Parts: sequence; C-alpha cells; structure tokens
Amino acid sequence: MTGPAAETQTGRYSKPVPTSNLSYTDNVPEFEPFEGVAESEATPRGFAPDGVALDVQNINMCQDINKPKHYTTDYNTPNLVVRRGREFVMRVTFNRPLVVGDDFHIEFQIGSDPSPNKGSLVMVNFGNRVNGLWSGQILESQGQCVTFGITPTANAIVGKFQVYVAISRGNGMQRTKRDAATDMYLLFNAWCPEDHVFLPDEAERQEYVLNDEGVIYQGSSDSVTERPWTYGQFERGILDACIFVLDASQMPIYDRGNIVKVVRVGSAMMNSQDDNGVMVGNWSNDYSMGKPPTSWTGSTKILLQYANTGVPVCFAQCWVFAGVFNTFLRCLGIPARVITNYNSAHDNTGNLKTDLIFNADGTPDRRNTRDSIWNYHCWNEVIIKRSDLPPGLDGWQVVDATPQETSDGYFRCGPAPVIAIKEGQLCYPFDCGFVFAEVNSDVVFLKRDKYGNLTPFKVDKTYIGEKICTKAVGSQQAMNITDTYKFPEGSTEDEASMARAEEYGCERDHSETPDTNMTVTISVEPCDIGQDMQLTVTFKNNSNILRTVQAHLDCDIIFYTGVVASHFKDIPFNATVLPYQSYSVPFKIPAYEYQDQLSSQTCVRFMVTAQSGNIHLLDFKVVELQTPSVKVMLSGEPQLNQEMAVKVEFTNIFSFPLRGVTLSLEGAGLIAPKTKYYREIASQTTISWQEVFTPRLPGLRRITALIDCQEVRQVSGFAEVSIPYPAR
Repeated sequence: MTGPAAETQTGRYSKPVPTSNLSYTDNVPEFEPFEGVAESEATPRGFAPDGVALDVQNINMCQDINKPKHYTTDYNTPNLVVRRGREFVMRVTFNRPLVVGDDFHIEFQIGSDPSPNKGSLVMVNFGNRVNGLWSGQILESQGQCVTFGITPTANAIVGKFQVYVAISRGNGMQRTKRDAATDMYLLFNAWCPEDHVFLPDEAERQEYVLNDEGVIYQGSSDSVTERPWTYGQFERGILDACIFVLDASQMPIYDRGNIVKVVRVGSAMMNSQDDNGVMVGNWSNDYSMGKPPTSWTGSTKILLQYANTGVPVCFAQCWVFAGVFNTFLRCLGIPARVITNYNSAHDNTGNLKTDLIFNADGTPDRRNTRDSIWNYHCWNEVIIKRSDLPPGLDGWQVVDATPQETSDGYFRCGPAPVIAIKEGQLCYPFDCGFVFAEVNSDVVFLKRDKYGNLTPFKVDKTYIGEKICTKAVGSQQAMNITDTYKFPEGSTEDEASMARAEEYGCERDHSETPDTNMTVTISVEPCDIGQDMQLTVTFKNNSNILRTVQAHLDCDIIFYTGVVASHFKDIPFNATVLPYQSYSVPFKIPAYEYQDQLSSQTCVRFMVTAQSGNIHLLDFKVVELQTPSVKVMLSGEPQLNQEMAVKVEFTNIFSFPLRGVTLSLEGAGLIAPKTKYYREIASQTTISWQEVFTPRLPGLRRITALIDCQEVRQVSGFAEVSIPYPAR
C-alpha cells in the first residue's frame, strides 16, 4: 500500500498532502537548525543575554481557567479544549525570569509535515520578531512563571494540536520535549462573530451546540411521535472519534478550518455507501448481520465502534444518520439540529412530480410505481456563513447524511441554504434542487389502462412537506418550521418560487384533471399495537344527482419509506350517496389480521379508491400504531459525583411472548450505554433491571431506556433528573 501511494504523489504534489490528525509518525526534532545552516554545523550552544541559557521547566495549559471561558468543561478528555477566535491562557515556567533579548516562540502543530503557509504550523512570537497568524501577549510575569494569552484566528484549522515552546539557541531553535499532556483541541466557535459558525443568540447556542440530549420526531404528520436520542458529544472518546472520521475521509488537514468543506465531508462520511464511512444503511428488514436501526439509543456507541475498528457500523436509517451526524457537528462546535420532514418526496426522475400509479380497477399498481413518499425523513441543519455564495444566503443550511443521491461523486447532500430553497433559487450549491423536491413535489395519481397508457385523475399539491419540525430551544416540544422552507400553499410568493424552480430545471406537473363534485376521506382512530383498528370512509356528494360508488379499500403494512412491507387485506364495497349529502362506511380491522404482519414496522396505510361514472376518487391515510412504554425510575440524592440508581421496568402487555429482547440504557453525563439480553418475556410478565451510576455533569439530564425485539420495536421511555451545579 505504501509504495503505490507514494508513487501517485510523484509529479502531482511536491510532497504527500497531510490527511491524518490523530495518527502520524513525524518526529518533531528537539533542535532544528536555522534555514541555511548545515546540520553538521548546527549547535544548541549560543550567547545567553544574562549568561544563563533560557530553558523551559513546565507547561501548564490552565484548563481550570480556559474551559469555562470556552464552554468546553463538559468534554471528558484530559486535554485542553478551546474554541478558535477567543483568547486562551497557558502558563510556562522557565528556569529563570525573562530578560530583554530572550528570543522564543510558542508553537502549535497539527498533522504531518506542518507548514506555516498552510496554517498547520503556527508560531506565536515573543520578543522583537513579527507575530504569526495567531496573536499572543504576556499577561503576567512573576519570577520564572509567565502567563501567556494566545488568540487563534477565527478561521484556524480545527483539530488536535501539539504544543511546544521553542527557544533560539545558537544557530537553531531548541524545542521542548514532546508531551501529550499539552496537546490541545481547537474547535469552531459559535460565540465568535468572526467565525463562520457564529450564532448570536445564547439560548440557541446552549441548544444547538451544548445540548447533548435531544428528541427526533417520527410517526406521521397528524400523529407525531417522539424518539429520545442521546447525542453525547462530550463523552469520553467522542471528540477523537469525530476527528478520526475526518482522517478516514483523507480530508487534507489544511481544509479543516473551512466550515463548508467540513460539513460536506461529514455528510459523505456518515454513510458507508462509497467511502467506508461510519454507518451502513439498511431498509430491508433483515438485520441479522448487525443491529436493527430501531435498537440504537444514541450516537456514542456507533462513533466509538467505528473509531476503534475502522469498519462501518451495521445498521442505520435516516434518523440514525441524522442523530450521529448531529453529534459529529456539535462535537466540533458547529451549531446543528435534526429536522423531520413529514410526507417527504423521493422521486426517481429529478422533477417536482411524485407519480403514484393505479390499475383500472382502482388497486395500486405496485409493479409500475417507482416514486415513493416517506412518512417522514430526517436530515440536519447547520447555521453557517456562506462566504462562497452571494449575500443573503447565510443562516440555516440543509445537510443530509442518508445516502440517496450523489453530490460531486459522493453520497451526500448540502449544505443547501434554506432561504434559497424557500425562494426557489436552485442555482446555488449544494443540492438545492433535491431538497426543494423533497418538500414541494406534487403528488400525481394516474390510472393505467390495459395498454399501459397513463391518465392523471388527481393532483395533490399540499401533501408533500406538509409539516417540517425540529426540537424547540430549551424545550422537549416540537417546533414547526415549515414556513422557513416554503410559502403558504397557493400564495403569490409560492407560485413565484415554484416558477423560479422550474426555470432552474425542476419540471412541475401541469396536468389538467377534471373537476369533481364528489370527495372521499378516510379517518382512523388512534390505536395501540394489538388493538382492533376503527376507520371510517366518508363520501360527500356536492351535486344534485344521486351517486352510486364502487369502491375498494386497500390495507398495507408499510415501511416508513412508504414501501409496502405486507399487503394484508382488500375490501371491495359499494355506497349510494344522496344529493348534497355525506355517507359514511365504518370498518373494523381485527388485530389478528395485521399483528402477525407487523414485524419491525408500526405503520399501516389505508387507501380507498372509488369510481362513480367518470368520476375517480382517492384518499389514503397512514397510521402510526402506538407502542407500550418502558418505565424508568431514578433514586438517590442528585449530586455530582455521588452514586444514584436507575430502575427500568417493562410489562409485556401482548397476548404473545417477546423473544430475543434487548433492553438498552443510556444517559449523557450520567451513565454509559449498557445493554441486557432476555431470551423471552412471556405474555403479561414484568421484567426489571437496576443499575447504579455516578453523575459526571450538572444540569438537566436524561436517562433513556429502549426495548427492541423482532415482534415489536421502538418501545422506549425516559426519566429526567436535575443535577445541581457546584457552588462557585
């Protein structure tokens, strides 16, 4: 491997491009001759201003002072973590007090073969020399102990730096010995106005950078469900794991200060589709070679497993990609949040039409339908300044790690300015057209005759992107942000945005469908798994003619992607509707008809198609079946570093046993991920599990428990506890 890699560099680069931050073999010499001095003539001996050569006895990175000022106290690492664009202090103890004429600098190196002109070697000079990129000053000098203030630039490379003090000695520079304890992590800084991730609102910084617990919204647009997710960006090993992701991508070290490039690489590396990235996507319902996507409680186990093995982790779906990507972004200091788009269009032809095809008898034509509508799709937003684009396109940007389409050769998406999506300005990078279609497509319903000809009979312009939401700042509630992506349906602004999008190549639907004076709607009562389902089909006749309707009710278990997992019932029926009247037909779906078909899916779709003369009617409803909950109880005095206990209880309320059950437990700052396995939980049996833990971090904390097995998935519960902050 080494030979060919070195060979490919020849003629292209004068030296190999450094791409590794955590593992490289450069040995930094303790003595380095000045430029032009032959090594044979180099000597560390030279004139000392006061007769005693200056030497370094100790370097103190002053973590107790720096971490609170840089909002990095929560990082569980022995090394200093600071944010760029803000001064940090370090204390150096010399062998004697400084005197005029002492010539030295503090050196920060990142990656192999560091270079001053690439920003990977930074020298902060003291004395008469001109300073480098970063500024420095002596804050205090007490005898041999000197306190320095160092301010990295707001666009500095992000990652792990080695720190040295280098003193001019003879005809070269004498460095301190390599000391891993003085290594320093430098992050993006949402508190710095000059940093491209600057976020002016403190409450938003607390939420989008510092909150290590979250909620990811699932279900359907009219039945939103909450999934607790532990981001855990401050847990031990996670910061190194995020840097490892950049190393695994072979991203050049000197590009790692560029926020657009970092989020694009991160988006590509979260999936393993083409670059051996973090997670393997799997929507097949066969998870025998890994863990079901529904079984994860958070990001930490996934990132640590990937960093420790270098092998993609099995398996993930969209909310897992979004949750882990959110951890990656927040860990590096980038303000980020998880977004859920309900009724998300996934079109195979790159236009603004989602085509659903039906047979002549009204049944869905699954063989010829290629497009799909996901019940929901999760992606991320980051808030950044887009210096690569014209003014007005800063702010929230869509980034998506779920592998769907390639962007510049890799499965990734974004950053796409949300404001550009709303305005239909699809000419700006990256991938605005793809996101625009996800939230704005028209659903076109077509009848296919025996010759294969397709005739549109209904167009729904409001279903796609019906609701877009994210967790509210400082709350567990969902915040509807649909209006940041699109104007009100049918408004002048909306029409202008759609027309503009079409000018940029997104073809819209211009089908003319006949006006009908009759409608059909489906309503379904909320239902728990294992209960009979009650639904009603209502026809409304707005004409002065009596209508006889031939109808068909199609009942499917579907993946959340809209793909049919199991078709379990067909119900043909007729109805007669009087002029200007409504007529309702109730249906009862016994639990035994759908229960055995569910497997890992909890979504049922009912679709009614009907015909009365030349009038074609259609409506469908997706129902998210409600799962039982896990009971999580905490005991003990909530104090930092004081032992507490968590007890988890779950009762199998079903009439059948649950087999091969995993019970997972996790809480950022409280308890590391733990898992317990049960061979079988019999019907009406209660299990309990107790663990002790010691709170590491203060504030409002959460422990999440999750039950996962083949018979029922996404069964969870959580408990919150407020750990007091230590007295100052």
